[in-house]
Amino acid sequence: MKTVTALFTCLLAASVCAAMSTCANASPVLQTSFDCATARASVEKLICRDPQLMQMDIELTRLYRLALTDDHSVPRPDKVMIDQQFWIEARNQCASEPAPKACAIRSYAERAHQLRQGSAIARTKDPDRLTEGPLAFRCTGLNALIAATFFNTQPGVVYLKWANSSITLSQVQNDLGTQYTGKDSQGSYSFWQDGNVVLFQKPGSGEMSCTAEPIG
Repeated sequence: MKTVTALFTCLLAASVCAAMSTCANASPVLQTSFDCATARASVEKLICRDPQLMQMDIELTRLYRLALTDDHSVPRPDKVMIDQQFWIEARNQCASEPAPKACAIRSYAERAHQLRQGSAIARTKDPDRLTEGPLAFRCTGLNALIAATFFNTQPGVVYLKWANSSITLSQVQNDLGTQYTGKDSQGSYSFWQDGNVVLFQKPGSGEMSCTAEPIG
């Protein structure tokens, strides 16, 4: 399996090329889903002044538009459009949270997971994408598969979902592989990858060794 770390290095180089419009046949610079000059919602203003959230908004807009072109998406494109409106309303509620940026990151990560999971076109179209997955991992001591969707922002983000649980983790500096950490009311989580070696730790458990499995 091509490692996520190596893949993301390629994706980042491609995205920088497109954003700077300095490469041959460079794509137009993408914009946020709303006009920052006229943004009124507090969360929109936060997105406009935060580079990481701006990257996530631009990427999610790309995924959403691709899903609308996919007649085989689950749910269907008309329902995707309705769900997007509900998602925007929920995202804007992050303004009332104690940590609005962390809330917004979780919101974008979960929505990206949903769009990529439901649409093959959203998963495969455009080599300059900033998301990857969902990828499936089976971890020792955990009955359910973990579905992982990665956001190649600065810093990176991974959304993990298994059984009835989910967590959004942020990338931290680590010279040995790629590591994501985070916590919720249950405690601290860690997801670490170096080549084909993947380790996952959740509250109340030791490090679990994980292996990638085919999706589908």
